[in-house]
Amino acid sequence: MDVLRICLWSGPRNVSTALMYSFAQRDDTRALDEPFYSHYLRVSGATHPGRAEVIASMESDGARVIQDVILGPCNRPILFMKQMTHHLVEIDRSFMKYTTNVLLIRDPIDMLPSLAKILDAPTLRDTGFKTQFELLNELKQIGQEPPIIDARELLLHPPGVLRQLCERLGIPFQDAMLKWNAGPHSEDGVWAKYWYDNVHRTTGFQPYRKKTDLFPQELVPLLEECRPYYQALHAIAIKANG
Repeated sequence: MDVLRICLWSGPRNVSTALMYSFAQRDDTRALDEPFYSHYLRVSGATHPGRAEVIASMESDGARVIQDVILGPCNRPILFMKQMTHHLVEIDRSFMKYTTNVLLIRDPIDMLPSLAKILDAPTLRDTGFKTQFELLNELKQIGQEPPIIDARELLLHPPGVLRQLCERLGIPFQDAMLKWNAGPHSEDGVWAKYWYDNVHRTTGFQPYRKKTDLFPQELVPLLEECRPYYQALHAIAIKANG
């Protein structure tokens, strides 16, 4: 069976888990949560919540993850993989010739304060923006034009953005993608208890709400690093009114 292998390359705190739940509701799709996470923690030395538990829970050799998981057997026509762009450390990216790649971005004005609640002193590497921009150019060089989803656009009009995304992917949109059950999901990695509290309270995409809190002053330098990459990616992202 030919399998459509979708890699969603996201930064953290980008409604990527909600999008994974959305695809998991399809009757033709198997969804996977961050298959490179253990590899990333092992090779980067990053001190994320539950680090030892995550490493112990899944394959930590990136080459084996590619062979056995990303390009491995799948019992559904579609394999949807939520991926974090910053996990691409010491990874041979040539496998992307065999995957359909999508970028998920979020305005750093909205994303950085959320990230700083989980990670102390986040860096540009933690946001994934620079790697996403580099990845876009690498994918273009191998003949791919990856769809780009902006989290704000998605939340402004989920059906419209999802329909456009499905069209770009060459698959039919399914209404089931708009609703899911509250609480933990079978797709969740063991790290869900540290990261997924908010999304576990949802049963669908939540309406976009502009943040009203003052942006933290200590994050302004990082915001300025992120902004050029975000703006370049946003300019070609799928729009809610597209």
